[in-house]
Amino acid sequence: MLVRTRSQSLSAQLAARLAERINSGLLAAGSRLPSVRLCAQQQDVSPSTVVAAYDQLLAQGLVEAHKNRGFFVRNRSLSLMDKGPSAAKSVEMVAPGASPVGSVFAAQHVPVNATALIRGMFQRGSDKPQPGLGAFPPDWLETGFLSAAIRRVSSGAQLRALSLQYGEPAGDSGLRQALSARLAALAIPATAQQIITTVGATHALDIVSRTLLRTGDCVMVEEPGWAIEFARLDALGMRILPVPRGPDGPDLAVMARYCELHQPKLFVSVSVLHNPTGFCLSPGSAHRLLQLASAHNFVIVEDDTYSHLAPEHATRLSALDGLQRTIYVSGFSKILAPGWRIGFLAAPTHLYEQLLDTKLLATLTTPALLEKALAWCIEQGQLRRHAQQVRTRLAQARGRSVTLALAAGCRFVAPPAGLFGWVDTGVDTDALAQRMLDLGYLLAPGSLFHANRAPGTLMRINFCTTQDAVFWQVFQEMRASL
Repeated sequence: MLVRTRSQSLSAQLAARLAERINSGLLAAGSRLPSVRLCAQQQDVSPSTVVAAYDQLLAQGLVEAHKNRGFFVRNRSLSLMDKGPSAAKSVEMVAPGASPVGSVFAAQHVPVNATALIRGMFQRGSDKPQPGLGAFPPDWLETGFLSAAIRRVSSGAQLRALSLQYGEPAGDSGLRQALSARLAALAIPATAQQIITTVGATHALDIVSRTLLRTGDCVMVEEPGWAIEFARLDALGMRILPVPRGPDGPDLAVMARYCELHQPKLFVSVSVLHNPTGFCLSPGSAHRLLQLASAHNFVIVEDDTYSHLAPEHATRLSALDGLQRTIYVSGFSKILAPGWRIGFLAAPTHLYEQLLDTKLLATLTTPALLEKALAWCIEQGQLRRHAQQVRTRLAQARGRSVTLALAAGCRFVAPPAGLFGWVDTGVDTDALAQRMLDLGYLLAPGSLFHANRAPGTLMRINFCTTQDAVFWQVFQEMRASL
């Protein structure tokens, strides 16, 4: 709510609020601002105040006015490109059957901005439940054994040794042994000498990309998919080939066409509890995907971030392939300790040293104290018991959330599973997200999960944070106003 103060007028406050959303990416380039009348109603101010705020945004170069159409967020990447190739980098995200050569993504769409997504998706703006949250709420992860683990590994002379020396380059050997045993339970044959610890799973994905790819290489990524992965590959200068993701797995026909046209080097996949749909890979699709990879010589990166929420018998490419053409990535930020930032990768033997060299160039080593503490949590069964408790609580929350979402008129386009629900709201979720944000609710519109940020009616909900009937009542009111 805007409040008149001596230091800042209402129009300046409104302009600052909109400017922050534009700069953070919550209002994407090309988005239309609310009409003057509608904005005045939403903010409970006069139309002249809104006009003054929009004029300030015009003066700052953040928006542009289209005659008889209204105000739109300006695509500043286009203006940079007009100044020459040194001012802006072209990014190509290619539709099936199209050629990336000579096309300029920035001239057609708006690149996903990684920092914008992080600010928008993970920075809490109010004390209300956040339906767009990408992780478990902190109170779901509270345990007593984390502090006990830290005390155990930092007692006596251990603290001095762990603090005053660099850790092992590949990561703590005890943790890597524990991870090897855990992977064996998933039928993934990885010795400790094939495992490298990382600063979270995202770091593991980055190590793989920086090792195996060069600027301009084509990478296949599932769509809808994890927006930060689109943004990360974009920042590295890769050509992104979106692959439609269905209930059984990626669209293999589209992948085959990409292979014929673009010779992609890499495919990034979430086999189990895919984000945002919750789909799991079927055994038949997995076998055909591995055959395609062998025929066209590309590497598959399997991101198993949600492994602790899934049944152990779920189909994993790395298990079927035996880590020959696959690299397995996972971590513990979602299920245990986000602040510890511990992830890992398991790789084919012939790629191991290259991947380790990339890690050393970026971070030298990873925090041995936290890695030893995590190893203790795994070995003592603490992590397993904690994960089971979270799964049980999540199943109950999912049931309540699904009931409320259906009662609010939403339709699930994928069977509810895991942490997230993929729902159709029937309205433009980019516009809906902006209205809900004014009321303190952060949504995750479907455009965030597509390479070209195309608006649509879908959104991802977090089952943990959508059990509040008040939220769904507000949701219905805002949806009806669109």
